[in-house]
Amino acid sequence: MTALRQESSDADEAVQQVRAIATASGSSFLWGMRLLPKPRRDAMYAIYAFCRAVDDIADDGGAAPDKQRDLASWRAEIERLYDGCPETPIARALLRPVKDYRLPKEEFHAVIDGMEMDAREDIRAPDMETFRLYCRRVAGAVGVLSVHAFGAEEPQARDLALAEGDALQFTNILRDIGEDAERGRLYLPRDLLLRHGIDSRDPVTVASDPRLPAVCFDLAAMAEERFNEARRLMASCRRGPMRPARIMLAVYQRLLTRLQKEGWADINIRVRLPKAEKLWIALRNGF
Repeated sequence: MTALRQESSDADEAVQQVRAIATASGSSFLWGMRLLPKPRRDAMYAIYAFCRAVDDIADDGGAAPDKQRDLASWRAEIERLYDGCPETPIARALLRPVKDYRLPKEEFHAVIDGMEMDAREDIRAPDMETFRLYCRRVAGAVGVLSVHAFGAEEPQARDLALAEGDALQFTNILRDIGEDAERGRLYLPRDLLLRHGIDSRDPVTVASDPRLPAVCFDLAAMAEERFNEARRLMASCRRGPMRPARIMLAVYQRLLTRLQKEGWADINIRVRLPKAEKLWIALRNGF
């Protein structure tokens, strides 16, 4: 009985830790999660904490071999998680959601695959195939895990997750061009850069090129296509479980619109939505 109480205490402590990680982040992710029942909300906090942990490894300024070693440790931890014996607090917080909501193991590994793409070397103007693969891993995989945690069981839910993942990731890339350039990264697809006569792969050079806004508007059009596809698929899913996805879609659609209005005239100014606006969007789309 003592062992069972200790196990329960460890699980509760793990849940509290991932909840603290998520709520301290201030991420737009939180606006939709608050509407979920507590067990599903805690599942999403654990998924977020995992993504944050591996993303921090990829973004750390350390040497590539060290990053790859740390990501390999997470691969091993995911295997232990699915064997029922995780060691880290984040993975312990995932233990119950994995069982209750059938979270696909391959999607956790896909997220790590995406972080490894960042960890091996700074991504600079990838070809379109690599760009789409990267987005599938770092965003689509998170979307698939999320719809499982939401309780969306329709066949369309997975395709919706992938479409929304693309839409959100494309928007993130368009928002963070200046910040990414400072880190030596350039996620804009080379195909779009070449279409507008930009043949450099140097992030700072591209960030200051007067032709950059035309590239951004092209990627924004790709994002709009994925937003529209996600909305089409969402209409075929039960409204209740999809409330968080609907809120995130609306928040990021508004952010993309704001970016298009600004026109990428100064990519060093980070475009944000005020909290009051996010709250209004959440209330409008959450019920």
